[in-house]
Amino acid sequence: LKPLRRFFPAVVTGTVVLSIGLSLISVGINSFGGGNNAADFGSMENLLLAVFVLVVILFFKHWTKGFLSSSSILFGIIAGYIAAIIMGLVLPRTGITADGVEYTKAWVLNWDKVADAAWFAIPKIMPVKPVFDMRAILPVMIMFIVTAVETVGDISGVMEGGLGREATDKELSGVMCDGLGSSLAACFGVLPNTSFSQNVGLVAMTKVVNRFALATGAVFLILCGLCPKLAALISIMPQSVLGGAAVMMFSSIVFSGIQLITKNPMNSRNLSIVSVALGVGYGMGANPDILVHAPKLVQLVFGGSGIVPAAIVAILLNIVLPKEKEEQ
Repeated sequence: LKPLRRFFPAVVTGTVVLSIGLSLISVGINSFGGGNNAADFGSMENLLLAVFVLVVILFFKHWTKGFLSSSSILFGIIAGYIAAIIMGLVLPRTGITADGVEYTKAWVLNWDKVADAAWFAIPKIMPVKPVFDMRAILPVMIMFIVTAVETVGDISGVMEGGLGREATDKELSGVMCDGLGSSLAACFGVLPNTSFSQNVGLVAMTKVVNRFALATGAVFLILCGLCPKLAALISIMPQSVLGGAAVMMFSSIVFSGIQLITKNPMNSRNLSIVSVALGVGYGMGANPDILVHAPKLVQLVFGGSGIVPAAIVAILLNIVLPKEKEEQ
């Protein structure tokens, strides 16, 4: 990425990180209410469970020190699981919709899913026959480019949130890890993977960037892939438990983006880059219906989220707009 580094100054990477945070806030608040598809979305039970998780996280984060403080998110989620178990013992687990249809409430833990899952499983290599078709190859190539742009923003956000500095070429080489991981994932029939933007908020909150800690998390994910029962235990997490942690983490990504943008003086040039990128780029991604009459390729690149269009607009403006005297 060294030859491309000049296209990603702090004002551009900061705009990308800010777009990531803004795009995730709605995701977090939807989970806070129990999930958009939940029949009891926004119920008091979901909201109180999410608030409880958030309070536990704040308690461990600010009233404890060391390991306990750094693990505030983990303790909040564990407390959420325990609270959901207790709620299942004392509260009705089902409800009735206005149409008279019975449904299971979103906060109920589905232990049957854990019981039915196998203890051990090996992913199948090449589960489908390889076929080289440009109609499939071109969209996937675009997906790789899109994820690479997002990864640059994620790495920049992690470095700013965790270490308080901009990412160097060495850290940005993490994009290559995405490429290698995606190539390996293709052998198992999986689409291109990308860095998980939500973790930017996690690092910004905990300040944990220790490689051993991150490698431990990677090992845990591998175990989830090999042990379906463990993966099922994680997957039954109520959305409101996840939302209680997410609303704080995702908002911290926005703050990391602002910190990156303000690394340099906010002159009229930088203000124009940020304003237009967020207004046009992020606005376009946040309201994809505006592209309903555009070619499918444009919809694929710009309509998925506000991150990629905001990044592209910021990069283009950074190239086109003349630099002010103090920047030259």
